[in-house]
Amino acid sequence: MKKNFWMTGVLALSVVLLAGCGADEKQQETETATQETQVTYPDEAYLENLNVDDFVELDRDQYQGMTISLAAASVSDEQIDEEIQAALSNNPKRTEITDRAAQEGDLTDISYVGKKDGVAFDGGTADHYELELGSGTFIDGFEDGVIGMKKGEEKDLNLTFPEDYNDAELAGQDVVFTVTLNTIYELSEPELDDAFVSGLGIENVETVEQYRQYLYDRDMESAQQQYENDLENAVLDAAYQNAVFKKDATEMEARYRDRLVNTNYSYATTLAAMYGVDLETYLGMTWEEYVAANEDDIAKSANLATKQILMLQKIAQNEGLTVTEEEIEEGLTKDAEEYGYESVEDYKEALGEELQTYGEYLLTEKVIDYLVENANVTDPGQEE
Repeated sequence: MKKNFWMTGVLALSVVLLAGCGADEKQQETETATQETQVTYPDEAYLENLNVDDFVELDRDQYQGMTISLAAASVSDEQIDEEIQAALSNNPKRTEITDRAAQEGDLTDISYVGKKDGVAFDGGTADHYELELGSGTFIDGFEDGVIGMKKGEEKDLNLTFPEDYNDAELAGQDVVFTVTLNTIYELSEPELDDAFVSGLGIENVETVEQYRQYLYDRDMESAQQQYENDLENAVLDAAYQNAVFKKDATEMEARYRDRLVNTNYSYATTLAAMYGVDLETYLGMTWEEYVAANEDDIAKSANLATKQILMLQKIAQNEGLTVTEEEIEEGLTKDAEEYGYESVEDYKEALGEELQTYGEYLLTEKVIDYLVENANVTDPGQEE
């Protein structure tokens, strides 16, 4: 299952610098693994040691008052209706059935014991397991065997595990499941009323009106965050298009390349763990093979990020924007608390080599905020 999740640009690098530093045990183990590959970079790899004028040209009139066309954050009634419909579909009403046999689409409460050669095998026994008939949850033949059973009935199902089953001891083996059907439920879509909303268990949401407002507020918060992200990317891209780059900062680019590889290793490892597989299984190849296969994307991302941060430094120089030591300490303290570290020192230790570049991250935020504040943002919808 080949995956591609390389992030691009200086904003993405800022995100992975911080988001890749969670304080939970699994994340800390991953950070330790990636930090072992870090190297000591030459002075030219850091922004503070470069003369930005050697790399980029950008005059104030090329970024001040830029016009950005971007639709305002919004949430439609149709969007709310679709989410409500999804909630209704995902929380069906159960009606117990006693006057007919189980049929496809029913929810059944079953107990079963699976045996191979007369001996119960691991993972083949359950009591009061809820199975929706037709869901394809069990091996072929199991659910078909339950269809037609009545409440209280017991039945032996003679089945065969598929040849490619993930348990080698059961793959291709003949087994017998002794199934008891405890209860049959007919599933139907519930009515949207206050009782349904109350049953969702959302804090301080008890009525349909409150539920719609809750969904609107939640979606609007998400839409507003997306709008702000899009606006930041838009002003960054607009300024970038006006900049003239004289040459590449190769040492800084190499450092950003390594950061991308390390942080995306952490990200990929976390995703693999979520799926319950190791990294090689998740990627369909070793990590080294994956990096080699994506080297062009990695190089392009590092090059773009390097140029963007040089451009932002040029704007900071033009506008007299700087990051003080006090601001760095304040930012570290805030982030350490947000990401669950016991102390600022623990957070600094987790940042490792990237602690030296924390000021670059703060400068990025400050300059992009400046560009947003000074941009002429128009809403194409309002213009129409």
